[in-house]
Amino acid sequence: MKLISTVLAGTALALLGLSAMAQEAAIRKALAERIPQMKQIDEVSPTAMQGLYEVRIGTDVFYTDAKGNYLIQGELIDTKARRNLTEDRIAKITAVDFSALPIKDAFTIVRGDGKRKVAVFEDPNCGYCKRFERDMQKVDNVTVYLFLYPILSPDSAEKSRNIWCAKDKVAAWQDMMVRDRNPASASCDTTALQRNLAFGKKHKITGTPTLIFADGIRVPGAIGAPDVEKRLAEAAAETPTTN
Repeated sequence: MKLISTVLAGTALALLGLSAMAQEAAIRKALAERIPQMKQIDEVSPTAMQGLYEVRIGTDVFYTDAKGNYLIQGELIDTKARRNLTEDRIAKITAVDFSALPIKDAFTIVRGDGKRKVAVFEDPNCGYCKRFERDMQKVDNVTVYLFLYPILSPDSAEKSRNIWCAKDKVAAWQDMMVRDRNPASASCDTTALQRNLAFGKKHKITGTPTLIFADGIRVPGAIGAPDVEKRLAEAAAETPTTN
């Protein structure tokens, strides 16, 4: 009897798997035929809401019914848990392995004991970045890996070069972003800046500032010091410590 039960359970699981595959295929077919932009769907998966499916294209998330007859572009909220499931999902999709960051192409700002870590991609001409940097002066015990990311204008590339080539990169950066003092003209090998741009393109970093915390979570935009503190604490809780 135990053997029969095991066989039946295995058969049921296999049938469920085939059913899920057929469901996914039906959704893909319907959406691709009706919406040209949905010919290249990366993933279809059921959500926590019965009958609702997530459709992922790159880092964009949509929702549909079991037949692909309706498409929803919006946020799915778990009212019981009080969580934004769409936000959680996008955070997971856009996460960047912190250990894979090309740290050699950044300069380091250490405050206090520097135990907490965050990487930031910034353009020296970005007004939001300046606001963020001024707020970051309130955050202690952190190591910031600053990736110059000149995407706003040709002048951004020039200022980034001057900062990267300065004898004291941190001082030049702080003067520029906190005290509105343009960096002195300087020159050196700036291939690191080109690699930063390539890395950003690969990971679809389209705006500045973009923060990446030690747990891999990416946060676009200039968040305030309290939110940085919150994210640093969450990242510390999620990141295993090594002795």
